This record gives sequence, C-alpha cells and structure tokens, in this order.
Amino acid sequence: MQNLKVYMKSLEYSEVFVALLRDVQTLHSNVFTTSDLKRTVNKVRERIRFEGAEGFLTKTLPRLGKAFDKALSDEHALDAESLAFKSRADSKLPMLFGELFQCVLSNQGSLLPTANAACVKSLRNLLFCFYKLEIPYDTKLEQNVLDKFVKTEEEVQLQSKLFGAIAEKISTSHVSGYSYCRYPNGGERLSEHQWNTVREARYLLAELFRDFSTTEIFPRHGPGAVSTKEKLWDKYQWTTICRRITDVYPLDAYFYANGMHLLDTLSDKLNDNESPARVVLVPKDSRGPRLISCEPLDFQWIQQGLSRAIVNHVETHQLTKESVRFTDQCPNQYGALVGSYKGSYATLDLNEASDRVSLGLVRLLFPEPLLTSLLACRSLSTRLPDDKELFLHKFAPMGSALCFPVLALTIWSLLKAAFTDTDGPSNETIYVYGDDVIVRTAKAEHAMSTLQSFGLKINRDKSCTKGLFRESCGMDAFNGTCVTPVRFRTPWSSRPCPESYASWIAYANSLHKRKHYYAYNYIVSCLLDLYGPIPTVNEVGDTAPSLVMMPELINPLPRRWNKSLQKLEFRVNVVVPVTVTKELNGWNMLLRWFAEACSSYESTRHSSADETSAGPSIETAPFSVRVYTKRGQNKICKRWR
Repeated sequence: MQNLKVYMKSLEYSEVFVALLRDVQTLHSNVFTTSDLKRTVNKVRERIRFEGAEGFLTKTLPRLGKAFDKALSDEHALDAESLAFKSRADSKLPMLFGELFQCVLSNQGSLLPTANAACVKSLRNLLFCFYKLEIPYDTKLEQNVLDKFVKTEEEVQLQSKLFGAIAEKISTSHVSGYSYCRYPNGGERLSEHQWNTVREARYLLAELFRDFSTTEIFPRHGPGAVSTKEKLWDKYQWTTICRRITDVYPLDAYFYANGMHLLDTLSDKLNDNESPARVVLVPKDSRGPRLISCEPLDFQWIQQGLSRAIVNHVETHQLTKESVRFTDQCPNQYGALVGSYKGSYATLDLNEASDRVSLGLVRLLFPEPLLTSLLACRSLSTRLPDDKELFLHKFAPMGSALCFPVLALTIWSLLKAAFTDTDGPSNETIYVYGDDVIVRTAKAEHAMSTLQSFGLKINRDKSCTKGLFRESCGMDAFNGTCVTPVRFRTPWSSRPCPESYASWIAYANSLHKRKHYYAYNYIVSCLLDLYGPIPTVNEVGDTAPSLVMMPELINPLPRRWNKSLQKLEFRVNVVVPVTVTKELNGWNMLLRWFAEACSSYESTRHSSADETSAGPSIETAPFSVRVYTKRGQNKICKRWR
C-alpha cells in the first residue's frame, strides 16, 4: 500500500469514482490502457461538470447499468445511444468504458459466449456504486409514492372481494382441508388451475400449522414508531386496547405482567373504536422515499409476538425449513450463484409485494385458528398524511410485523401447490425470502403466471430467467461469479458522524478486499484527516470500527498493557448508541422485563448479502428496564480495546 503523506480535507464522490477508475485500469491493464484511463477520466469529469456528481453517479450511470444487466440476462441488447451515451464506431456499445464492454458484449449489444466475468464485476461496480446513496430526493416524489399506494389499494380491492367471497362460502359450507374437490357456487370466476392450486395450498398451510399454537406467544413492542405516537418509554403504559384483540388474546394473559398488575392499573382501556394505522414517508435514497404504515401500539404488541412464533415454527418445520427463510439469506444467495452458472435456477422478484397480498387471499389460504389470530391483530385502515383514512383491502402494508411472514408463506404455498398441480406430488426446489424467490428455470414462467393470477405482480426488470445473470437477496451473480458491487449508501459527512465513520470504514475494507487500492487509499486519507488514527483489524478485531491495514507514517494509537486481562489495549473510537433513562412504575418495568429480557425467542436477524452494508461494531450495555436506546442515534466515544 502506498504511503499517504497528504490528507484530503473532505471526501468528494467524484474523486472516489476517479480512484475506482484507476483501480479498474490496474486490474484490466491488458484491455484498458493508461491512455484509455486518461480519456475516460476526462470524459467523466466533463459529464460531472454538466450533470453534477450526484446526478451522474446516482442516476445516469445506474440507468446504463440496468440496461447492461438486461443484456447479461439475454433480455434486451444494449443500445448506448438510447441511453444518452455516445456509441463506439460501428457498434451499439458506449464509448464510456467501451474497452470493458467489448469484453462482455458484442458490437450489437448482445452477450458474448466468452464474456469476461471479471470485466462484468468491474463494470457493475462502476455503474452501481453510488446508485443507493441516501441523499435527499425531490419532494415531488412523495406525492407519487402516496398516489401509487392508493392506486394499488384500489386494484387489490377487486381481488380481495373475489377471494374473500369464496373463502366465506367455503367456511359456511364446512368445506376444509384437502378433502374437498368441489367448491360452492360462485367459484366459476376462477380457472380449474386456480381451484386446484387453492386446494393444495390450503392443505399445505393446514399441515404446516397443524401443531402450531397461536396462544403460546411472547408479545413485545417493536423498535419503530407507532401510529398512536407513544415514546419508547410510554409504550408499556396502556392507554387503550382494542376489544377485537382481547377476544383472542385476553388482557390478563397478554397485556399485563400478572393479575395484580391488571387489578392495580386497569381502567376503562377497552375500546371498540380502534385507532387506525398511520402512513409515514421515510427517507430512502435519491429515487424517493419509502412508505411505511405505523401500527397502533396494542396491535404492534401482539403482532411482534405472533410474528416471532411463526418465524420460529416455519424455520424449523420439516415442510418449510429448507424453503422459507426469514433470518438467513444464504440459501437464496447460493441459489442465485448456482443459477447464474448452470442456468438451472431462475430468480424472481415481486413488485409492491407487501401491498398486493389481499385480505381475501389470506382468508382463503390460511387455516384456523391461525387465521383468527392474524385478523385479530390486523389494522382495518390507515391514515394518510392528508388526514384521509384509507380502508385496507390488503392484508397488511409494510410496517406490520406480520407482513413479511404472511407474504413469504403465501408465495411458498401457491408455488408449491401450483407445481404439485402440474406434476403430481412435488419435490420442486423453491427458496423464498420475502419477495425474493428462486425456482427451477423450467418452472419460472409457470411460477410467475401463478403468482400473477392471485393478484401478485412480478417485477420483470429484476427477475432473471435467461442468460447468465441472477440476483437475489443482495447476491448479484454472473456465470458462477459474485459480481455484487460495493454500494455506497451512507453519505459522507464533513463533520464527525458515527454512521458515516463506521460505514465508510466498511466501504474502504470492501474495496481493499477487491484490490481497489487507489479508492481505499483515498477514503482512508479522508477518514484519517477527519477522525485521527484508526485501529486495524489485527489490533482490535471487531470490537470497534477498524481498517484492514493502515498507511505508514501515521501517529500510532495510544496503548497500554492491561494487567487484569493480560493483553495490549488501544485507545480507539467506538460507536455507542444514544440512550435515555426513564423511571417507570414498578409494574411497567416488570412487564418490560418479561417482554424484552426473558423472551425465549431471539430478535429476528436479517442478514445482509451486501458485504458493504455490514453494520458497524456498536457497543451494547447489559439490559436495563430503565434505559432505552434511541433507534438510529449513535455517538462516537473513546474506549480502551
């Protein structure tokens, strides 16, 4: 690694990109010469002056990257001029990075039989590295997101009424399980294939939850906001509890620590007029905000407990433990990698997945008594930012703790049933992680048509059924090689910031792993200038944010010998959560202890396939019923490590 003698005052995204270009030239010097590099850097700087760094890096290049992915998937040939890029002479390939493109695509923009996977990886790293940078978006996009949410609700309504009516007739006619083969009148609007799929899916879910107890749950509050706007420390002080929930989950058993707690604090808390959920828009990236529907406090309490119980059951049950995952993305990642090499597996992605699972479809598929429990803690409506209340025909929008498991199980049961209907008893490979689905390529079209026939919407742009490119759960793969780019998400801060500090150290380490040493050096120089000496992994391991290696001629970290631990320690920056201490009454503290410290279920862990988004090392303290951690608020402190 080169010595760093001059530190930069502040990191510039354009300079990071130029450093990446230099690394790419070093890695591909046989096709991308130093003169090519000089010409490319000049062109990049020219376009950045014209479009702005953020516009060029977060919009223009990713647009070219998406077209490139389609070419890798044999969907559409790449045409540079249609994307506002000057093309090479007698070619549809762009002049920009053309030396690398010609190692992957033909002059007509189609995939070469001998496409170079290393060039694919470098190109995708250049094209997508800033795609998901969390920078401010145009506020006009907020209304677009809200309008889309309302429009989707209108579309889901028709499907929900149809499936709901059929579910009602099945219920009243006492037809259940796998035994029925003739449906009540009114089912003529479904095809024979749909009927057979519904029958088998109902049977599969009935078998899956045959021994599942909906009452053996451990309720708890989630970390996010609620529609009723209670603060973290107010969540254990019940102000209202919907009577619809207590019909299934009684007050004394699920909302209070014990009988004495109930007698001491119970007032007129039962309420037939339940609170609606509340729509909020949270920042995402330059493409626009993410829509979340915050649940009422009492609904969230039961949802969290029931969700954890379902996840634990599904991930250990013989029927689903190999197919449906909520805490481990590795099966989907491996499936994408294998599928890109052999072409045997296709990766499917759903659009607006959480908003298109209709209430009627859930009523039609899910068995009792689970269905009653799901409906008991489901919000009937949500309030939009303009104070308009929207009645929900979807089962639950993003924000409900039950949205993710119900979505995954709906997809799994429909696909498993559809394949059984086609080929008899099915041993088909199906991997489901939320809206990321992997099936055999031969079954991909059948799977997509099945899901669409039940109201779900396939994202064709991100579904990979041809060619040598696959993507699922953050794994981007080409011909058996991981080509996932280093994605810069957290914006650089010119002032000390714990999120920026930890994230950009992680980005630098990822770049070093890929032998992008120019980019690594540049980022490290900026970090050192702003934060001072940073430890290495060899010195502190994962106990603090640390670099894979440090440049020479840097002042060493303060160190000491810890006699008690018999080890050398360093004085380093650590990221710690911001906490607040609140004194509650004894009953509420006891209830929190039971819910958070004594729960037998671990918090759901969503691993990330993107190595660059690995969370920072955050110091945690022993659990205390008086201490609350503010979500997303951390600080940098000095500690001996």
